[in-house]
Amino acid sequence: MPTAALVYPHQLFDPHTAVTGADAVFLVEDPLFFRQYRFHRQKLMLHRATMKRYAAEVLPKANYIDAHQLTNSGDILTLVKKARCDAVRVVDPNDDWLLARLTAACSAAGVKLTILNDPHFLTPQTEIDAFTAGNGKLFFTDFYIRQRKRLKMLLTPDGKPVGGKWSFDADNRKKLPKTVRPPALALPAENAYVREARKYVRTNFPDAPGSDASFAYPTSAAEARAWLADFLEHRFADFGRYEDAISIRERVLFHSVLTPALNVGLLSPKEVANAALAYADRVPLNSLEGFVRQVIGWREFVRLVYRTRGRRQRTRNYWNHAHPMPAAFYSGTTGIAPVDHVIRGVLDTAYCHHIERLMILGNFMLLCDLAPDAVYQWFMELFIDAYDWVMVPNVYGMSQFADGGGMTTKPYISGSSYVLKMSDFPKGEWCRVWDALYWRFIDRHADFFRSNPRMSVMVGMRDKMGAKLREHHRTADAFLTGLN
Repeated sequence: MPTAALVYPHQLFDPHTAVTGADAVFLVEDPLFFRQYRFHRQKLMLHRATMKRYAAEVLPKANYIDAHQLTNSGDILTLVKKARCDAVRVVDPNDDWLLARLTAACSAAGVKLTILNDPHFLTPQTEIDAFTAGNGKLFFTDFYIRQRKRLKMLLTPDGKPVGGKWSFDADNRKKLPKTVRPPALALPAENAYVREARKYVRTNFPDAPGSDASFAYPTSAAEARAWLADFLEHRFADFGRYEDAISIRERVLFHSVLTPALNVGLLSPKEVANAALAYADRVPLNSLEGFVRQVIGWREFVRLVYRTRGRRQRTRNYWNHAHPMPAAFYSGTTGIAPVDHVIRGVLDTAYCHHIERLMILGNFMLLCDLAPDAVYQWFMELFIDAYDWVMVPNVYGMSQFADGGGMTTKPYISGSSYVLKMSDFPKGEWCRVWDALYWRFIDRHADFFRSNPRMSVMVGMRDKMGAKLREHHRTADAFLTGLN
């Protein structure tokens, strides 16, 4: 049976299992990755540049399908039939929308569809099924320990955790000292694929948000490996210590910024984890364990949650938040200094690190009663490493607690004190507004927080505020009224 292989923007593997033995290969700029939302210019550039380079260097005989050639995902079947193929083979896209549309189109066209395992994850479906069987709530720590044991990573000969404990997260909460300067990134040189992608995006997506001037992400597997090597050599040692730090003067700090390459398939998690483990004698254990936890733990856990709970998560709105996303969040003009600083960085680079995402952006959006669907769309649009499998659990489950606690035990909210503690932002009027929003949120949901052992103390503090609580409400309401 003549078979067509479909390769999507986030599946740039080498070798590619769907391609082997295929009679026709299509490298597809699917509408979900280019036109579903108003994506950041650099996200569009990343897909265009990596796909064009992949076509030239890995799949020179592939049929390249531009975004304007397809109105919807199922239209690719018309081209498959023109190639006289009666079967389609594709690596699992880990995208409910794409898989549903492709399945429906193949069924309507009478084309056999074969789904292959995704090589850029470490956890097979059998392991996902075993872990989730009978579990109402999914706890990351349980999964992470299971991963360490299953993959035999950072274990002593008798199967105990190296260093005597499974996580050194408590050691990874240092503020960045004024005297510490993270090393400069070794950025890949701009190439013809990047220049072509910039022109392509400017021509075909003129209204895309963000800047395209500072694009400096890897566009090939070789560049991604060089990026990984630079992180391991120059930033890895201090990664753990300053993992949660936030700085007004530094964007990347000691983070790896590997997710853009990982999430399009230029690197595999196994390759990244093994490269990190090779530095076991050269970096502190808290850095090694913290990084490995992100790669084999959190990344895999998020995908597990997506595959097992994602469809339900994305329909939940535990707090009944309904406010649309204010335009100020697209321009970085909310008037809240830390929020605006991070947003401007995202507009410049399509990236910020995970603590900025969770404790600056997600935290503040939750306190502003923004609809979780709007928060999801905002992150999908503006982040270079955002995909459905990433953002459904991270937004609906983690940052907005819209699922009511399916994967976390409490919402990740704080007043300004946390931001001041972990950053070098100076105090200002923003602190008063942030704290007002925080206490307004605690007050409005006092019954929930009273029943949560980890946060019940906050209700006790609120009960003693008296007139100060009423002032917080007035301040918060005035800010939200003017936020547009």
